Amino acid sequence: MKKFSAVLLILVLAAAMTVVSCGQRAGSLIGIAMPETHVMRWVKDGNSLVEEAKKLGYRAEVQYGDANQGTQNQQIQSFLTQGAKALIIGCINDGVAPVITEAAREGVVVIAYDRLIQNSADYDFYITFNNFKVGQLQGQSIVDGLNLDSATSAAPKFITLFAGSPTDGNAFFFFDGAMSILNPYIDSGALRVVGPYPRTSDDRANFQRIATENWQAPIAKTRMENLLSNDARAVTLDAVLAPNDTLARAIIEALRADAKYRGNLPVVTGQDAEFASAMSIRNGEQFSTVFKDTAKLAEAAILLADQALRGVPINIPGAVLAADIGLAEIGDTGRKVVHAYLLDPILVTRDNLNVMIEAEFYERHEAVQLQ
Repeated sequence: MKKFSAVLLILVLAAAMTVVSCGQRAGSLIGIAMPETHVMRWVKDGNSLVEEAKKLGYRAEVQYGDANQGTQNQQIQSFLTQGAKALIIGCINDGVAPVITEAAREGVVVIAYDRLIQNSADYDFYITFNNFKVGQLQGQSIVDGLNLDSATSAAPKFITLFAGSPTDGNAFFFFDGAMSILNPYIDSGALRVVGPYPRTSDDRANFQRIATENWQAPIAKTRMENLLSNDARAVTLDAVLAPNDTLARAIIEALRADAKYRGNLPVVTGQDAEFASAMSIRNGEQFSTVFKDTAKLAEAAILLADQALRGVPINIPGAVLAADIGLAEIGDTGRKVVHAYLLDPILVTRDNLNVMIEAEFYERHEAVQLQ
């Protein structure tokens, strides 16, 4: 009888905990602030985050900041006014910090989503992919695409460098990861840089010269056109380090307008596995992209928010804590080192485009076109 009573007590307690947990979720708002819509991955992310939040019983709303931090701050303040219990923020720049402070005062859980919120000590969580590895994969695709291990200083390959937005902390990790792979070939003379050459992002002056404000494709296209008319006029480029797919396609557009490249495009990297770039890779134009399964990132972010709100130990399947693999600096905001959770990216070339199809990353009609 005592054993039966003990079992019954355990079941009652478990049921009570479930009711409390569900009660914490029911009707609670998670505010989702994404930076822009001109990069399609943010639209996908916003939709996925809302869907995953609703699966767990939360209310969820997404807003897009139109690449304007003032606009995004107003959207976040609106979430706070509505009583949001958690905020998931893909910020535009560190101008978001004041509203993060406001959220902290109200006890709201804040998760920096895929972009670290700089210059703030008022939040604890950051979830992203291993962005240094993203850059390493981009660099390695150039090594493989150009067969750099067989290149020599007597017959070097030529590359020009692009970086992402200087207001996005990820842009520095992407670039440094890529250059950790490429610098040895540059040092040996097998690879020569055309245009500005920051050896790492610590060379802020030269990094600024290759950076692309707000990830805007027209800026990258114009810079590529200027390079072709000036620094790269007397050489044929063999590769372009492009930090994401949107910029890669703009760079390729500029290259295709130059008669020298119409039938012989350089190796051009990318990131985000956007459908248009997947088609470009299939057609032999863009060389590679880096697939970051943002559906899994969205699922992980909502799971992180849920665990933080319920005050249970954080356990995100498929993610590692950056500090556990020697990359704690990924979570360094300049004011605090937050807990950074990292998912793994995948390099994609023409040989493995099926990776995104198998992950159901694209709409069905898009997947059919890729096959």
